[in-house]
Amino acid sequence: MAKIVALLPMKAHSARVSGKNFRVLVNKPLFRWVLDSLVSVDEIDQIIINTDARDILASNGLVDGFGGGKVLVRDRRPEICGDFVPMNTIIEDDLAAVEAQAYLMTHTTNPFLSAGTIQKALQAYGEAVEQGTADSLFTVNKIQTRFYRQDGSAVNHDPNVLLRTQDLEPWFEENSNLYVFSKASFAATNARIGGKPMMFETPML
Repeated sequence: MAKIVALLPMKAHSARVSGKNFRVLVNKPLFRWVLDSLVSVDEIDQIIINTDARDILASNGLVDGFGGGKVLVRDRRPEICGDFVPMNTIIEDDLAAVEAQAYLMTHTTNPFLSAGTIQKALQAYGEAVEQGTADSLFTVNKIQTRFYRQDGSAVNHDPNVLLRTQDLEPWFEENSNLYVFSKASFAATNARIGGKPMMFETPML
């Protein structure tokens, strides 16, 4: 596959959990778990960290060239900083600055995303693009269970016909683990999920 760039946006402030990206999980900062997985994937040529927290990252040992030269830290432009800036705006800024044939995007809040899952997703994306069956990929949880509305009415099943849950129509939940796309697919929808996406099921934890 041609050049692949991973995007790992990271900001200093978090609205819900203060400094969450840098809090220690087991024995290292949260961001390092997924970053270490990205670094270990040979198919990924470069990792871009778009951030307003260069100093905090540096104090945690993360500088340009980290990971055998793979990591590039990009200072987030002031006009796209803040809690209410859409993630697609951050991605668009990176795409304008860094050329690649494919972009993989994930979050620091995915510490259990393994290198193996990343590699399988990249392979599935590459095959789908080559076959013309998809222009992008996003990860999902497959769910087969009985859903109800707030008023108690059934959503996806007939309570009078008690099918086994494994026989119910599966629903798929976007889980924000991983997105793979091209500059062209992003431009078509102005989003990381293109106009002809494929869903990639990841293990439930």
